[in-house]
Amino acid sequence: MGKNYYAEKLNSMKLYQVYQTEITRVKQYLEAEIDFVRRQLHGREKILELGAGYGRILKELAPCVASAVGVDISADSVEFGKEYLKSFPNCRLLVMDAHDLKLNPEFDVVLCLQNGLSAIRGRGAPNLIEQGMKVLVPGGRAYFSSYSHKFWEHRLAWFQEQADKGLLGGIDMEKTRDGNIVCKDGFTATTFSQDALEKLGQNSGYSYRIEEVDESSIFLILEK
Repeated sequence: MGKNYYAEKLNSMKLYQVYQTEITRVKQYLEAEIDFVRRQLHGREKILELGAGYGRILKELAPCVASAVGVDISADSVEFGKEYLKSFPNCRLLVMDAHDLKLNPEFDVVLCLQNGLSAIRGRGAPNLIEQGMKVLVPGGRAYFSSYSHKFWEHRLAWFQEQADKGLLGGIDMEKTRDGNIVCKDGFTATTFSQDALEKLGQNSGYSYRIEEVDESSIFLILEK
């Protein structure tokens, strides 16, 4: 599936509906990712989120940082997000390809959560990491998360919920396995194993660590 899938098929109100889940375990996962980052902030950081959508995560973190910028390839999502974030003057959203950042190295923290390494299609995960690291200040940190294999059944239930809402094509259960969810509209949701994240960390050339959170996420955390 091309890199513009999220810009063309799953933007604005549809993306908003994705996160209006009724699945308690998925709600816990979503909050756990944000809380993991929140607990490591001091309140003075400038943060950048890659693949920010309409600003769901930025809104949660805005009270904990000096400023927050989000970039997303979907102009529709960014426009919706401006209204969504209107009560948070320290937040702004920009239409931009995360694989080709046109930003200065001024950020203390870069975020790419919710399996963004897989979801943000384009030039591959190593390039996405390189783009994130280049806009960090020295000593800055980047957080990239993927799904833990322990969360598989809950992730699958969440995608089924989205399919039932008409937000995605129906799931092809014959092809869905090994961390990959294949939809009948051609969309495939992939993920990164812990070993794959280790390899990305090693190849990045930066100091890094891997941490599992809530038995639902695996974080690759890099320091510049």
